[in-house]
Amino acid sequence: MLVLAGVLALASFAALRVGSVEAEGEVAAHILSLRGARLVAGFLAGAALAVSGVMVQGLFRNPLASPSILGTTAGASLGGQLALLLAQLAGFGVSHPELLVPFGCLAGALLSLAVLLVFVRRASDRLTLLLVGFVLGSLFLSLGGLVTSVAQERWELGRAVVAFALGSLGGVGTRQVLFAAPLVLGGFVAALLWARPLDLLLSGEAEARSLGVDVHRVRRWVVVWVSLLVAASVSMSGSIAFVGLVAPHALRPFVGELHRRLLPAAALAGGAFVVLCDVAARALPSRGEVPLGVVTGLVGAPLFLFLLFRGRREAVGE
Repeated sequence: MLVLAGVLALASFAALRVGSVEAEGEVAAHILSLRGARLVAGFLAGAALAVSGVMVQGLFRNPLASPSILGTTAGASLGGQLALLLAQLAGFGVSHPELLVPFGCLAGALLSLAVLLVFVRRASDRLTLLLVGFVLGSLFLSLGGLVTSVAQERWELGRAVVAFALGSLGGVGTRQVLFAAPLVLGGFVAALLWARPLDLLLSGEAEARSLGVDVHRVRRWVVVWVSLLVAASVSMSGSIAFVGLVAPHALRPFVGELHRRLLPAAALAGGAFVVLCDVAARALPSRGEVPLGVVTGLVGAPLFLFLLFRGRREAVGE
């Protein structure tokens, strides 16, 4: 935990200092405040994805599961894209979508959640939930592609929609942070409250039922809180990959499987990971800022493969 806190402190310092600040006085203070909002948003987005990743992996008893497996990530992303499109059609423009995009993301995630809950109520097996999530994710991604295609008719709108789909903290402001922070905090507290049932689920659903766990109820509420955490993350950073998969997977060899220890560690690691990736997105040589989702993918995919093969080598004793 202390190591993770130290990494987060270094990442926060880099996030505030990377980039030239030649201005002085009020202008310099304004720039630092913008970077501060971006720093907080990056930490919250990463923590939300990492915590939701831990919950999904505990629910499916599979360390290779990620929050996107439920389809809520694609639903929240579609909601944000539609919010940008509707804002343009209504004449609000896309320069200041501080409240429209977060509410759109929440609406998209809630729509996905509503469909999931219908199937969770009618079917009790994990496979049905997994298949429904996969289908919903594919459907929402296709609809998001349609929105992106329609948005290309207007240059500014198309640019904003593509930037949101690829992930970015560039336009995040205080309003988005204030909107998402209660959802992230509430989701984290809820995850801690469901930590023991998730621990018991690791030994199998039959064993958990014999110990008094209402598996159906746990599954339903985990889906609810994961959806809200994902909506909060997407409302600030757009769609960013691998955070909810890599952070829990990397921490298990050090903190173990118990969720009361894994959840806080994952929150710190996920937050620090996104902040560092955002610093890299700003520091990489490019005519424009590299999308955050591109950086998390470029860093997260090789890191995950390394962790995966290292774990397999250790498992076979090589």
